[in-house]
Amino acid sequence: MHYLITGGAGFIGGHLAETLIHAGHQVTVIDDLSTGQLSNIDAIKEHKNFRFITGDILNFPGLDKLVEECDTVFHLAAAVGVELVVHDPVRTIETNVHGTERVLKPAARYNKKIIVASTSEVYGKSTQEKFSETDDLLIGSPYHSRWSYACSKLIDEFFIMAYHSDAGLRGTIVRFFNTVGPRQTGRYGMVIPRFVAAALKGEPLKVFGNGDQTRCFCHVFDTIRALIKLADNEASSGKIFNIGNTHRISINKLAEQVISQLNSSSEIVHIPYEEAYEKGFEDMLHRAPDIRLIKEFSGWKPELSLDKVITDVAQYQRETLKH
Repeated sequence: MHYLITGGAGFIGGHLAETLIHAGHQVTVIDDLSTGQLSNIDAIKEHKNFRFITGDILNFPGLDKLVEECDTVFHLAAAVGVELVVHDPVRTIETNVHGTERVLKPAARYNKKIIVASTSEVYGKSTQEKFSETDDLLIGSPYHSRWSYACSKLIDEFFIMAYHSDAGLRGTIVRFFNTVGPRQTGRYGMVIPRFVAAALKGEPLKVFGNGDQTRCFCHVFDTIRALIKLADNEASSGKIFNIGNTHRISINKLAEQVISQLNSSSEIVHIPYEEAYEKGFEDMLHRAPDIRLIKEFSGWKPELSLDKVITDVAQYQRETLKH
């Protein structure tokens, strides 16, 4: 099989590309390296079945041909991270909406299977105990740029469903719930890499807000298994799947666990949201996935614990510091 991965030099894309290459497939990656990095594909960059193209999906002239040549597309290219979204909402909307549009059109034209990455952010301000794929969605006001990411990814989802209905697009939507693991950077606000980096240096762990908000964290290796299962199953077309771990933890408890697990001398400090992001910043209090649909559909379930996530992130950061 020949796979095209947009955003394939990103954190998830790099792991996916490596897994597919090791399974004997051919992989083409396109990435503009705005948030991705070449180090994420170091292990496979010289492999005979791997090709890397530096390009922006918004304007790369050969995108149509890349889609035509492949069997399946993983569309992972997106503006990601709350910090980036808040501070550059125009780029967020343009990349997520127009970039997806440019990939969907040739995928529909050439009848290609496509897996498109969405996000748990689309559940917005919902107060459900667990979020299900068929839930109604409650997005915040456009006065808060924080919601531009959720809206842009939601438009992507409607795009895919429209193409599936009108043109028979073989498209599948996946909503990620905090995928974490080695190679992930804390540069754009990802909490576990930030906490681990601070703990290893003995610096304060900065918790935004009061820290009572809860999240679930899924190891990237579990996420990759889910993506491949869905790509290999034609019946996933026209459907939406949550991908995440169901173990929920508060950000305060997460900070405590990182400090304890890494035997760090760090302290925990709380930073008001408006100081960390912007005035009037809104956050979800709880965010946990209902994963019954993907379990029933493919048998997938997360296997790696939060302990394993923290250990792997710490090991990667230690190796990076050594080099």
